[in-house]
Amino acid sequence: MIIWKRLLPILALVALLAGCIPTQRQLTMERDLEEMKRRLAASERALASQQNQRGDETSNRLETLSRRQAELQANLDALRLEQQALNGRLADFSQADNELRDELSLVRDDLGLKISAIEDKLAKPTAKPQATQAPVAETPEDLYRRAVAMIRTEERHAEGRDLLQRFLQQHPQHSLSVNASYWVGEAYYGEKKYENAILQFQDVIDKHSDHPKAAAAQLKQGITFQTLGDNQSAKAIFNKLVDTFPLSAEAKEAKRRLSSMS
Repeated sequence: MIIWKRLLPILALVALLAGCIPTQRQLTMERDLEEMKRRLAASERALASQQNQRGDETSNRLETLSRRQAELQANLDALRLEQQALNGRLADFSQADNELRDELSLVRDDLGLKISAIEDKLAKPTAKPQATQAPVAETPEDLYRRAVAMIRTEERHAEGRDLLQRFLQQHPQHSLSVNASYWVGEAYYGEKKYENAILQFQDVIDKHSDHPKAAAAQLKQGITFQTLGDNQSAKAIFNKLVDTFPLSAEAKEAKRRLSSMS
């Protein structure tokens, strides 16, 4: 299943950290991730079971379908709670946990997509499967995930950026459009096109100042200036980030970088 492929980087990271003495917080997070994977798998199995129901069902089969839908709704509610808990834990990560925090952010995005898909299926009546089905077109969410994977794990920055720009052209109002704009900036950074990255991050900041990715864009913009050796601009951006998003994990990282630059 797609979700397992998305979680492989998490498992690899946990294996890498196994040589170090794990903190209680890391152990707790690993247990939470295992529980989240179990819940996602259960939800996918329930959803697949629902989709395989056929028309002209007897009253007993309808009762079974209703019960499975109720179970699916219960799983969905549990996933929402997991998502809220994960959002809270991400804000507490220190600089030493940055790699794990970034990977968990992607898991959180994937979890949000899975919740949306389940909600959509619950809202639609179960249809009788057709004898022959046309090839399934790539969904906007699949396109987004494929592009981000190219940038994050495959280092195919230009290809991933092209896909994200196509995503933004085709789905400008999608709930993931701000995330896509941010990852375009990350792709430019990976290509060492630092000026383009700075402008792209500024576009996210200017157009979506109240979105969670605005803080991430501001932090990465400051880091990009640091990479260019412009510490004065980097300090100004980090200070603004601390003032604008004082309670964010990005502000904590900005403070750490400011202290190391003084």
